[in-house]
Amino acid sequence: MKKYVIDIFMIMLGALLFALAVNLFVIPNDLGEGGVTGLTIIAYYLFGWSPSIVSFVMNAVLLIIGYKFLNRQTTIYTIIAVSFHSLFLHLTESWSISSDEIIVNTIFGGVFAGVGIGLIIRVGGTTAGSTILARITNKYLGWSISYGLLFFDLIVAFSSYFIIGAEALMLTIIMLYIGTKVMEFVIEGVNPKKAVTIISKKPEDIAGQVTAYMNRGVTVLAGHGYYTKEQKEILYIVISKQEVVKLKKIVKEVDKDAFIAIHDVRDVFGEGFIELAKS
Repeated sequence: MKKYVIDIFMIMLGALLFALAVNLFVIPNDLGEGGVTGLTIIAYYLFGWSPSIVSFVMNAVLLIIGYKFLNRQTTIYTIIAVSFHSLFLHLTESWSISSDEIIVNTIFGGVFAGVGIGLIIRVGGTTAGSTILARITNKYLGWSISYGLLFFDLIVAFSSYFIIGAEALMLTIIMLYIGTKVMEFVIEGVNPKKAVTIISKKPEDIAGQVTAYMNRGVTVLAGHGYYTKEQKEILYIVISKQEVVKLKKIVKEVDKDAFIAIHDVRDVFGEGFIELAKS
């Protein structure tokens, strides 16, 4: 129950921040947006229709169409997110901020939208609309949700060119990109680490030194070369960014011909890192 309460609070906070991005930074500066929100803003510019009402109706229709791609909890969380987003769009439509710096407004519009949508997605909800499409591409095409959103958002943003003009469109694209990077940061976590894969003729020596001098665990995987069919032991190690230099030095001293692949990873849990129970 405590988790559900926290999740709903995060969804409400995310919905509020996303609404503020629209009412404080996007509409006052005649910018566009992506997805359903972008379509509601176009409708507002053309016909003066309320973004809160249009957003609620369009998201409700898309949710009905795409609910089968969401599980029960995600569907419930999405209904909550859509409802509160529309409510906050209505409650904050008269809010304003005294800033005439278009670049500053563009940046903060992206930050607010990115954090807002990121919080909603992180706890398992969506903002319906293009988020449902992004989840579909994530499931079937392997795209990240953040870049799937950017793809569909850009389609809508470019369609607003004839209404907001070239300069505003370029600023909108900048805002969407900032929002995507911020959203990715929120969704993937604030605990970046490096995962290192090592293929060497001396795996035992490398593993021993990593354990002794770096106090890090080493996972040994069994593999073989496709061409030579030679059996190999592959080392997999997760370390902090600061430890990369030390690890490379160890590997170089033991086997200068070793193969090393270093990957970015986030939200690492377990012994030596963050306890999963505290996440």
